[in-house]
Amino acid sequence: MGRKAVARAFADIRAALAVLNAEVDGCGSEPFSAADPLAGLADGSLDILAGVREVEAGFAGLKARAAVKYADSAQAIAPDMPVQAQEMAVAAEIGCLLALGHRAAGTFLSVSHALTKELPRTLSALQSGTISWQHALVMVDEAATLDPAGVVALEAHFLDPDTPRPAAAATIGEMPAHRFKHKARTWRERHHAESIEKRHAKGVAERRVEYRPDQDGMAWLSACLPADQAMAGWNRLNALARAAQGPNEPRTLTQLRTDKFAEAILTSGTSATFHADNSAGNGEEASDSDGAGAGTGAGLLSPGIRAQVLVTVPVFSLMGLTEEPAVLDGFGPVPPSMARNLIAHGADSFHRVLVDPRDGAPLEIGRTSYRVTKAMRNWLRLRDGKCPFPGCSNNSLDNEADHLLAWAKGGATGISNLGQPCPKHHRLRHISRWRPTPASANGPPGWTSPTGRHYKSEHQDWEPPQWPSQLKLGTPDFLHTAQSPGEDALERFLRARA
Repeated sequence: MGRKAVARAFADIRAALAVLNAEVDGCGSEPFSAADPLAGLADGSLDILAGVREVEAGFAGLKARAAVKYADSAQAIAPDMPVQAQEMAVAAEIGCLLALGHRAAGTFLSVSHALTKELPRTLSALQSGTISWQHALVMVDEAATLDPAGVVALEAHFLDPDTPRPAAAATIGEMPAHRFKHKARTWRERHHAESIEKRHAKGVAERRVEYRPDQDGMAWLSACLPADQAMAGWNRLNALARAAQGPNEPRTLTQLRTDKFAEAILTSGTSATFHADNSAGNGEEASDSDGAGAGTGAGLLSPGIRAQVLVTVPVFSLMGLTEEPAVLDGFGPVPPSMARNLIAHGADSFHRVLVDPRDGAPLEIGRTSYRVTKAMRNWLRLRDGKCPFPGCSNNSLDNEADHLLAWAKGGATGISNLGQPCPKHHRLRHISRWRPTPASANGPPGWTSPTGRHYKSEHQDWEPPQWPSQLKLGTPDFLHTAQSPGEDALERFLRARA
């Protein structure tokens, strides 16, 4: 055993790789399909990709365990060696072996230690191929500032198979790591032991602008700002760029957005005719006929430019009875004080979304947008949060309402028959055999590929809101005023508490 067993195992792996490479080349002992060899090879290649994904994850888990085992063994061999010297020596050995720089080797060892010592569920999921190394990195990052109980709860929420979740919802391993990061960050903000108000205050104190040179005479200029300011600035850039588009404008939207940013920071801005509307997402078309509402930023107002944002806030948090985070559409959890300020002093384009105190589901959208078409579009934004295509992060405001079952084929204009794909994936549907699958009032559609493989949708993570400590456990009387607690009951409750 020992070295010989390891050598035999890796010899078997190399032999298996040779077999799989022959299969990819179509040189296997028999075709994937005798009836249609080409289609069989295409489908078989996808099977190989799926298998490789699982094996890669398993190897990533093995690498992490082997690295930590080496570090522990090195420490046991030389227990009297100073800790810092020990860590440097181990990182140097791992770095040389894996061709990593010292900093990268140190980071790899730190992540590996967290996985093997503090995140057992994550390591198990990685070794089984349920999640990738990138997913594991997200879990390590989000768990880093949680207390031990919070780490256990984080893992249980996303990795415990007994945690209730919709059958049609994609698991974390079925979505790209960047989408899982959004979900994990949302959960962390809601369940962190320290108040989000206190953490936000620390972040505001550390606000900064950073400069980084790049290639070809280019450079990056970025700023870390409070979320509402960053979203307002991003949406203003989009609105300015869209307004400048036209048949005689050769610049792309990305180029226009960049040029408007440069103009804003390099000039006094006195010639600007646009308002820094507090809003989120990618913005609506500049031709929005509703015009723009009053905002809180500096500058003049253009009646042709308007952007909308949904602020989803638990009713008790809105009233200041709890400190539960609100959700800013296109960003995620924000401090309740920020949500209260946006609603109290923000633009008309802000829509307050109250949620049911019993289960966290959206109840109603504020009275400022009552028309059916607007209400349906806003409900789609609430249901999906983004383009529903797997892995897409395009925010709701840039997307297009689309019938899942075409109107010409008998499809109804109802929430359960509507999706909101981004322009790219809307076009993909109509130029290929990718097709959306059925949706529901609370669940976005999944997608079926031309090969017949089904990919689940990413669902919103609604949670029951927190109850104020001054209220007794149970359901307030206002929830019993109707079988379905609608807008009128909530409005009466809010007026009574005002």
